[in-house]
Amino acid sequence: MDRLQYVGSANHKLRPGDYGFVPSHNPRPSKSPCDDLRPVQLSEAGSLFRQGIALGMVSRFEEGGAPKYVWAVDEFGEVYEAKTKSDHEHAYHGYRLSDDDRAMRRHVIEEWRRRCRSPST
Repeated sequence: MDRLQYVGSANHKLRPGDYGFVPSHNPRPSKSPCDDLRPVQLSEAGSLFRQGIALGMVSRFEEGGAPKYVWAVDEFGEVYEAKTKSDHEHAYHGYRLSDDDRAMRRHVIEEWRRRCRSPST
């Protein structure tokens, strides 16, 4: 899991320049911005990503491969999902799960709380 890295994406930023990203040449308005409620800097996103991995909040993956998704919950109870970039299976970008994903948000929060209370973590 050490080879997995959070790199971010301009497609999930309302103001990509604030994060050192060059604005996308082909912005996609359907993408969920991770900073629609508050700024989430790369260092915080990377920390959430590593916490998600440490707690095993990852999708299934093949032997020797990488999980497609990693989930984490911030200190405010917001759920973030990191996904592999299509051109590199070990580089991830993330976004906040919106209210449209209520069932998944609820599941991730419940599992996050359970795993954070577990004596093995």
